[in-house]
Order: sequence, then C-alpha cells, then structure tokens
Amino acid sequence: MGSFLNSAFFFVLALGVLITVHEFGHFWVARRCGVKVLKFSIGFGSALWSRTGRDGVEYVLAVIPLGGYVKMLDESEGPVDPEEVSYAFNRKPVGQRLLIALAGPLANFLLAILLYTVVFISGIEGLKPVIGEVNPDGLAAQAGLQQGDEILQIGNDKVSSWQQAAFVLLNGYMDRSRVNILVKDQQGKSHSVEIDFSQIAEMEQERIDVLRFLGITPYYPDIPPIVGQVQPEGAAARAGLQSGDRILTVDQEKIESWQEWVEKIRRNPDQTLVIKLLRQEREMTLQIRPESRTSGEEIYGFIGVAPNREQIQALMQDYRVTVAYPAHIALLQAAQKTWEMSRLTLQVLGKILLGEASVSNLSGPISIAQYAGDTASAGLNSYLLFLAVISISLGVLNLLPIPVLDGGHILFYCYEGIRRKPLPESVQLTGVKIGMMILAVLMCLAFYNDILRLIGKGQ
Repeated sequence: MGSFLNSAFFFVLALGVLITVHEFGHFWVARRCGVKVLKFSIGFGSALWSRTGRDGVEYVLAVIPLGGYVKMLDESEGPVDPEEVSYAFNRKPVGQRLLIALAGPLANFLLAILLYTVVFISGIEGLKPVIGEVNPDGLAAQAGLQQGDEILQIGNDKVSSWQQAAFVLLNGYMDRSRVNILVKDQQGKSHSVEIDFSQIAEMEQERIDVLRFLGITPYYPDIPPIVGQVQPEGAAARAGLQSGDRILTVDQEKIESWQEWVEKIRRNPDQTLVIKLLRQEREMTLQIRPESRTSGEEIYGFIGVAPNREQIQALMQDYRVTVAYPAHIALLQAAQKTWEMSRLTLQVLGKILLGEASVSNLSGPISIAQYAGDTASAGLNSYLLFLAVISISLGVLNLLPIPVLDGGHILFYCYEGIRRKPLPESVQLTGVKIGMMILAVLMCLAFYNDILRLIGKGQ
C-alpha cells in the first residue's frame, strides 16, 4: 500500500508540473499576442479549487489530473462582446495563432533543458562502461569486443558511464549507421572496433534493449552469495532463509557468487530445491520452492531475497563514476540531450507505426506512475531525469499532426497560412473525430501494456 501511495503521489506531482508548464506556455504567448484568456485549468472535470485573479482569469485545479487547458476568448465558441472582438483568438493573424499552439510543446522542451542542466551541474552517478559477459554469438563478440574492455568513445562521443554508452549505441541503431567504438582492454591498450547497424535486422524483443541486442552486459564484480534482505511472506521467508545466510550449494551444485545463486533460482520456477547454507558458522540444509513469475514470454523463479547493499557498494566503489559539467557546458549538453531524446522519441514512434518496433514500447499511466515512484525513491536527480524524459515525450506527442493535439492545430494553421483561407469547418471536425479515435486506440494499447506488465509482475 505504501509503495502504491508513493507512486501515486509522485505521478500526480509529475503530471501537475508538466501540465502546468505546458499550459503556461500557451497562456503566456496568448497574453503576449493580445488574446483574452478566460480560464487556466490544470486537470479536467469538477473543480477542486478555483479563483479568479486580478487579471480576470479563472484559475482552476480540477479533479482529473490527466491534462489541462487554456480557454481563450473565441467567436467560434460563443458570442463575443463587440468591444472585445479584437481580443478574440480567432481574430488574431494566423502566425500568432500558430505561435500560441507551438508554445505549449516548446515550454515542455525548455523545461527538459532546465532539468537536464540542473542534473548535469550536480552530477549523474553511474557505472564505468566496462564490459561484463559477452555472448559469443552476439554482434559485440563478432566485432571483437571482449569481457573487461572499457568503452572510451563511440563515434565522436566520449562516454564515461554505461548510461551514456547505451544512449549513443541506441542512436546508432535507430539511425542504422556504422558505429566506431574505441575501447581500452584489460592490459591498458586502446583499439577500435566497428559495428554496422545498417546490416542488422530489427530487434525482435518487445522492449528495445540495445546492450542485450549486441550481446553484452555491464561488468559487475562477483558478489558473495550472502543473503542481505528477505522479503516478508516470500518463498525465501517461508523456507526459513535469514539475513546473513551464506549459500554454499543448491542441489549439490556449488554456488560461489550471488549471480550464480540468482541464475539457479530463475531457472527453476515451481521446483523444490535443496539448499545448503552457512549460518553463524553452522551448516544447515533447507528446501525452497521458487515462485513462478513471467516477463513477456519468459517464465522465471523468484524467492524474494536481495544481497547486502553495503557490501555491494563497497565492491562497486572502483566502478562508480560521477559525470558533472560547469554551468555553461551543462546548458549546452542539456540542449543537445533534449534534441537527441526528442529525435529518438520520434524514431521509436515511427517504427511502432510502421510495425518495425513492438507496440509494447508504449507505456500508459500505470507504468509511468511506477517509474515516478521508483525514480523518486532512487533520489532527486533520478526523479528530475524522469521528469525531463516525460516532458520531452509530452512535447513530441503534442507536436504530432493529429487533430485535437497542438500539432493538429499547427497543421491547420499552416494550411491557412499557405492557402490564405482556413480549412472548411466540416474537414476540421472530421479531422478532430479521427484524431480522437487515434488517441483512444493509443491509450487503449498503453493501458493494455500496463495491465500485461502488472500481471507479469504478479505471477
């Protein structure tokens, strides 16, 4: 229950910030263009709170926090006092109307730049891009990448963390380009390898995971198989496992690391395993039956244990890195990151529409709420990065040329500017109906994906 409330709170907080910024963009530009604003609403439905300001605008906080709107004086929505006709939205030049429509998405992009700038100044913690396991049949192995290699540069981009490396590699995949990778091997010698994404088929897995696609994993030092936390009422707790237990064998197979212990559990859902462990210098034998869970088509075992966090932090100390920039560099990096994320979002949407990427890449409000809670628990910077990504997604989504969205209005205004006359009202109404159908389908798919993920986690 606590986890649900935590996710719900940070989800609503994120929506409140992003919607307010988006609608303020429309509001601010409309006022600068001389349009009279009647209402500024965050949310839909009945008002939880409202107040009319000295500027005559009614400010509203509504019950359904899944959007917002700025209501402007407009003759198409009702009669307008002749004295106020010059302040009506529909009477403004098409260029000004187009700017007002653009202002919402642009405000989201500016927010993302601001958030990235703050995070880049304070520093992002990550892991050095040292390669762990390499699939011998994977693309990375074919290119010559080996376990222990540290990635220094990808193309023209120097990388200091796995987060940076994965993002640049994903861009290379989406662009279907040749990528040159500079690495340093375990002997300290540098050399380059090349991966040609243009000759590679589309990823078949549901979620785009470029590292898994290449056949590499980040390096993690071997963690001793010592139980840290035990989830109450989980399979481990029912079997009698306790914090501090050191796993010796599973079904007489020697266990030397936490990774081996996890793999053994995952490979045996609903199978009874005999575990020999060491507890306070005394050997014991227990039986445990991992619960069955699913992730996509994969069925795996789960018992509800975690390693000792302090021990992991000590082992990972040499592999941690903090990437930070001076303020002026951080601003430039933030603008570049926002542009790259916007382009990547459009590319993924395009591949989904063309059937080249799975629709399971769409996330609905349930998944986004979970991400909100998870990132908030991970720290302020993680939550700010989450806000930046969602703000970019909101900006890109609203620029799509779909009637009902800002992009649809922009399309209509561009037509009007070129042809010197607006689209016929009947055509606009038809477009709005089609746009609503498209959005309804996308929302249903996103909710469907959320429900599948919840079922997968609950099994």
